[in-house]
Amino acid sequence: MSDRLPFGDDPRTEILRRTQAALIDAFGRIVRPIDKRRSPEWVLVHGVIGARSKTAVSNASTDALLSTYGSWEAVARAPVAELSDRLARQTFPEQSARRLKACLEQVVALRGSVDLRHLSNLPTAEAMVWLEALPGVGRKIAAGVMNTSGFARSVMVIDSHHRRIMQRMGFVPAKADTARAYDALMPLLPPEWHAADMDEHHLLLKKLGQTFCRPREPRCKNCPVRADCATGQRKPSSPYQPLSGRR
Repeated sequence: MSDRLPFGDDPRTEILRRTQAALIDAFGRIVRPIDKRRSPEWVLVHGVIGARSKTAVSNASTDALLSTYGSWEAVARAPVAELSDRLARQTFPEQSARRLKACLEQVVALRGSVDLRHLSNLPTAEAMVWLEALPGVGRKIAAGVMNTSGFARSVMVIDSHHRRIMQRMGFVPAKADTARAYDALMPLLPPEWHAADMDEHHLLLKKLGQTFCRPREPRCKNCPVRADCATGQRKPSSPYQPLSGRR
């Protein structure tokens, strides 16, 4: 995994540009204001507790933890049962509590406190490797810390909506996990895209996944990116079928 892999003249890069334009036309701009970029530590906690939970719920839970305990080090010292109660609104509160405590304890063990500022001095790929070594942290969370926090690095956050759409469009192997999807997509991104563009692309695809490209019964007929989608270009009369053999 490198900061940015070499770019060539892959036609899929132009498709991604067209996809971005089509989604902006369909949904409008979805730009994260600079003042909404949180600290990398906050984004880490948000990611670790956020499995299968709505973003607004995880936002509130993360803010409440810091407000209640006063520091992430105090959160790390809290008993799992207590954290589980504090995370009652999360989809998996006990699992979230165990993962969060393990993750923050590991950061404290490595750095002396819950402080990720040292990552700003590392190349993005090295920073993500460091993050992914923490308990409960995978590629999505690591990319989120590097892209959506104040670090604002040019990496793509890929959630289940994003991966599903890229699989249906034919960009990513059907059985690829998040890490493999990331490795497949990063070399194809337009070289002019910076952190904010990648963040907006992710948010637009999430919106597409919630509206048209749903997990079951996707609404291909009126999808704004159907013209560039391998699934959408199948015969209109044919029912949707997963791209189970596509590589």
